[in-house]
Amino acid sequence: MIDLTRKLKVDQLDRKLSRLKVLDSLEIPPKGWINAIRTTINMSLSQLGRRLRKTPVAVKEMEEREESRSITLKKLIEVGNALDLHFVYGFIPRESSIQEMIEKRAEEVARGIVTRTSHTMALEDQENSQDRLRQAIRERAQLLVQELPKHLWD
Repeated sequence: MIDLTRKLKVDQLDRKLSRLKVLDSLEIPPKGWINAIRTTINMSLSQLGRRLRKTPVAVKEMEEREESRSITLKKLIEVGNALDLHFVYGFIPRESSIQEMIEKRAEEVARGIVTRTSHTMALEDQENSQDRLRQAIRERAQLLVQELPKHLWD
């Protein structure tokens, strides 16, 4: 049975995430965004520290944590506010969409299921043709996409 609510959620999420796709090739500055923005606008550690109510040493540590990818979202939002910038984060699917990611995974799982079943049938001298196997994989994958069972992600 098709879960229309789930399909609608996937479609809505794909629309939201597609707006981030333009950022896919965006490179993070080597020393992080905080350092890049602060130095580009010629703001000192002390000046940013005053805006954050922190010491210059604490600001430098924040920059270092961003560079090492250990800074928290809370801190990035705080810095964004201090610099009068809007902080945004999100995920960009490696596939073209969440729907495509689901379909790809469903095909992988379906292939495994059909292959196991086919192997058992071959042992019983009831082997299917390659065309029938491809059709069975397609049908099983479509069913998995419609049902979207939790085991799809095991």
